[in-house]
Amino acid sequence: MRISARADYAVRAVLELAVRQDGGDPVKAESIAAVQDIPHKFLEGILGDLRRGGIVDSRRGGGGGYRLARDPAAITVADVIRAVDGPIVSVRGERPTGLTYTGSAQPLLPLWIALRANVRRILEGVTIADIAADALPDPVRALAAEPAAWENP
Repeated sequence: MRISARADYAVRAVLELAVRQDGGDPVKAESIAAVQDIPHKFLEGILGDLRRGGIVDSRRGGGGGYRLARDPAAITVADVIRAVDGPIVSVRGERPTGLTYTGSAQPLLPLWIALRANVRRILEGVTIADIAADALPDPVRALAAEPAAWENP
């Protein structure tokens, strides 16, 4: 599985909005781009996708900018990724449930479905509020604490 730059930038931008939302003022895209080291033009497109996906709201004008459309505890990492990249796990650009295999490749389908289920379990189980509070759920922390998780075979 590969996390795209677009998805990584989107999660970082939403996280930045979450930690700044206490001020109540919208945050300018330029500010998010500078703090998170995201190319500004690329971020503008991402923020547009996040707005269309119901993750952020925007306001135009001198006092304008972006803010979260929902409470950070109600936004999962999966929500953010889907808003900018579409389905979380795909095979050749298709959802696993839309695939069919024949012959010796038939066991691949349940493998791809299991992979999707595990990825969804993690990404749907972590909210932006969890990350902002540095309070990842225990199962996620346990997986990340495994030494093999940090190795690149």
